[in-house]
Formats: sequence, structure tokens, C-alpha cells
Amino acid sequence: MDRRDFLTAAAALGIEIAFVVPTFAQSYPSRPIKIIVGNPPGGPTDTVARIAGERLTLSLGQPVIIDNRPGGAGGTTGYKAVATMTPDGYTLLSAVPSLTVSPALYKNLGYDPIRSFAPVAMVASGTMILTVNAAMPAKSVPELVAYAKANPGKVHFGSPGYGTQAHLFGEFLKLRAGIDMVHVPYRGSAVSDLLAGQIQMMFEAGPTILPLIEAGKLRALAVTGEGRNPNMPDVPTMIESGFPGLVARYWNGVLAPAGTPDSIVDKLNAAINEGLKSLVMQASLEKIGLDPTPMSPQEFAAFIAAETQKWATIVKAAGIKIE
Repeated sequence: MDRRDFLTAAAALGIEIAFVVPTFAQSYPSRPIKIIVGNPPGGPTDTVARIAGERLTLSLGQPVIIDNRPGGAGGTTGYKAVATMTPDGYTLLSAVPSLTVSPALYKNLGYDPIRSFAPVAMVASGTMILTVNAAMPAKSVPELVAYAKANPGKVHFGSPGYGTQAHLFGEFLKLRAGIDMVHVPYRGSAVSDLLAGQIQMMFEAGPTILPLIEAGKLRALAVTGEGRNPNMPDVPTMIESGFPGLVARYWNGVLAPAGTPDSIVDKLNAAINEGLKSLVMQASLEKIGLDPTPMSPQEFAAFIAAETQKWATIVKAAGIKIE
């Protein structure tokens, strides 16, 4: 029963029930809210969740607690946890592209990206960056491909785990370029090992990688957006580098369990979108290389459905399989 049906039924039952409904809507939230993050602290997902959480705390007057639960395929542990939570608005999910990618690669994930959640709000988005260790001789994507062909199996690329956007980008590059690279999955960001030279390349979102690129500790070869990143105007796109199929944006949004009342979803959406208008929140996101990306719950739901279909098509066309 949706909100309109409930109010109609309540009105038919009398004044007492009609009095309870608005009181419930107005009283939320009356205790702390938890945002579950399926990744360790310090990565892009965690960073954006904390920025959103600070804004919700300010707008709603209740503490917002970040609960990191790394594990599974691209954050599956966190997704599964929220999918089974009581839909009362007190447990939310920080979602990233793996939400819509993993269903194309795995069976029995324990959640459905469309049916298990109530989309609340998109928070931010930005391009992924193809980055290599500073000691790598390659200074462009064609040079990286040439190096990998000359050194089969010696280029290792990291990702936050199987089924993540970063993993699929690496597999897709392998397929299209005809090169032999080794995937190294992590339970979070692989940046530390990239800096140490344990892996040679990775696709990563701006929040973690951009400051290290600017400091000269890592080298950016390309970005995955349709246009160049304003923060790195000299870095070409994957399209310009000869790989038009590698176009996508990293995104981060907030979801609630399916069945969460519309009044709560709307209140959370309004708080986040209002925050995205603030110079403080815009500056926080810009600092980590992401753009504020406000959407209504309906727009966010349509985006998730489209992304799920897109990645299913890409995985099938590329023949990517995970044993």
C-alpha cells in the first residue's frame, strides 16, 4: 500500500488514525541514522558517505553513523545487509556502480539492484582515472598497451574487488587491446600497493587518486568520461586514446530498503539535494574530484535501472566471466 492508499484508508477509519499519520511523518528522525558502506574507511565510497552523512546530521538534527562492512563482490556484504533491514529510514546504504555491475556477473547475490531498494538520492559522480605507478615507462594508453604486449602477464591491475566497475574496465581493456594482464582484487582501495609498485595500474575514482596524481606520485593516462576532467585538462579520455567502449562515470548515491515510506524518502532526498546547493558541500566534493549530482528519487531509480541494463549488455558483449 503506498502513501495515498494508506491516507485514504486512514481517513475512512476516523480521526484517531488520521492524527497519527502526520505525527509519524513529522517525528522522523527521532534517533540516530546509520549509513552502511560496503567498503573500508578511506576510499571514495566511504568519503562521499561521510560528506552526505554530515549534511544529513546538520539538516535532520540527528547523528548519522557510518558503518563500514567491506567484503563480497564489490560491496555485496553491505548491499545484502541493507536489503534485509527494516524499512524505517534508520538504516541507509551508500551505493556505487558495483550495485548495478555485479548482477551481470554473479548469481544469488542476495539482493536485486532494482527490487531490493528504495532509491533516495544521487550524491555525486565523476570520471574514473586510468592510473599507473610513476615508475612505469608508459605515458599514454597506447604506450601501456605496447608495454603489456611486450611483457605478457607482467602488468598487474588492481580493483576494489571482483565485479566492480574498475575490474570490468580492466577486463574490457584486456579484451579490446588483446593484452595479457593479471587482475588483483582487493577488499577496498588498491592505491597503497600501486604506490609501492606491487601492482602497475588501476582504474580509480578521483577522491583517492587525484591528490597523488597532482603530487606526481602516480601518473594519469586517461579518464573514462565523454569529455576531459576539468581538474586534469591535459589528460585525454579513453575515447581519444582509442577505446570508445570504456566510457562511464563513477557515482555514489544513497538508498534505503525497499518499502521505506515515501514521506521518509522524500525528506532524505530534500535534505541531500538542498545540501548539494551549499558551497560547503560543493567544495568538499570538488576537492576530491567529484561533481554534485542532484536527482529526485524517481530519476535515481530510472538511472539505476538503465545502468543495470547497460552493464549486463557490456558484460555479455565482452564475454567477461568470473569463475
